[in-house]
Amino acid sequence: MSREILDKVAQSSLKAEAPKFSVGDTVDVHCLIMEGEKTRTQIFSGTVIARSGRGVNEMFTVRRIVSGEGVERKFPVHSPKIAKVDVKRSAIVRRAKLYYLRDRSGKATKLTEKR
Repeated sequence: MSREILDKVAQSSLKAEAPKFSVGDTVDVHCLIMEGEKTRTQIFSGTVIARSGRGVNEMFTVRRIVSGEGVERKFPVHSPKIAKVDVKRSAIVRRAKLYYLRDRSGKATKLTEKR
């Protein structure tokens, strides 16, 4: 009985159109930021290095380099705080998690683009 209730709550929390992207894509994540009464959109752009979870619990990790320092951020796919996810480039990858990019810098972080 409680499982059915949890499933209904999960279904109502899912986005109607979940963004389509995969690991290795370079994306712009449009986040809604609340500052007092005002809301604004902040863009976090980088490479998707991981996806995890299913349904409401699905998350993805985006990595970018800011002034020589690697910055990673995890986002819930179905969060209302995520306005949209724009795919800028798609890359050819042969694994599900790109954690090896953490150890690389400069041109070594470049991934081969899909044609």
